[in-house]
Amino acid sequence: METEILRFLKENCDTFVSGEEISHRLHVSRTAVWKHIQNLKENGYEILAQPHLGYRLLKSPDRMLPDEIGYGLKTDLIGKKIISYASTTSTNDIGCSLAEQCAAEGTVIISEEQTRGKGRQGRSWVSPKGAGIYFSVILRPGLSPAEAGKITLMASVAVSRAIRNSLGLNACIKWPNDVYIGSEKVCGILTEMNAEQDAVNFIVLGIGINVNTSRQALPQGATSLKLQLHKSVDRIQLLQELLREIERQYELITRKNFPQLMDAWRNYSLTLGHRIKIKWRNAEIEGQAMDIDENGALMVRDDFGFMHHILSGDVRVVR
Repeated sequence: METEILRFLKENCDTFVSGEEISHRLHVSRTAVWKHIQNLKENGYEILAQPHLGYRLLKSPDRMLPDEIGYGLKTDLIGKKIISYASTTSTNDIGCSLAEQCAAEGTVIISEEQTRGKGRQGRSWVSPKGAGIYFSVILRPGLSPAEAGKITLMASVAVSRAIRNSLGLNACIKWPNDVYIGSEKVCGILTEMNAEQDAVNFIVLGIGINVNTSRQALPQGATSLKLQLHKSVDRIQLLQELLREIERQYELITRKNFPQLMDAWRNYSLTLGHRIKIKWRNAEIEGQAMDIDENGALMVRDDFGFMHHILSGDVRVVR
């Protein structure tokens, strides 16, 4: 009911809406309307109440609330169900638990902060409260385990495009899962998979973006969108654009149009064409980053002419 009241107020944000009109439209009593308005105020919405005029929405809170994210989102799959937390250990942990309980594909789990945010290879992701975007999406893509790397590439393209289109910043991709602006990291991506020998049951896609994070709260080598733009960024608007972009790029995978996605990734890549060193399977390989293959593996040609197809590892550009 509060979602419906909020939608009604948003649709009429430039004027007052009477309690009688809301109660008539939603088939509830005016007392019930008043109680729901009070709950919205407690959640941070600024709503002006005027006798004989009614209610008017003045301001929405800067919080990752499902009603805010879902309003005007207009996606078919990604974000049709949104679950939000003020604080949690890791949205990926919750995503994996829900996926095991048969949660719907496209479910988004988001939190204002993570106390144990997860990065690749057991690393942590710094997730200060109210500063970034930290969320996970449950996907059931019908891929084989060998193809799971496509999801990481898809997500990195989606993040880069959302930042470019929304903010005009030149976001680029460092293989396999980091988005950079210039020489500093602004986003990390972590995929966790539940699979059988020849089929993926589900993938939980986790994304963390430094949005309005201060320099003091960031680790060395990281940046935030606010630091790049010298002004605060609307987190809700950016997240909505990102969810739409994830849906567009994910459709390329589900419709077996991965070559189009590969072309986009190549255009944004910071890795291809450079000599790199990569730690992989307890060894270090040095060579030229040539391309990505049909499964999203990085193709590296070493000094002996051998081509390595690497699905994961830590990359350092030599030159």
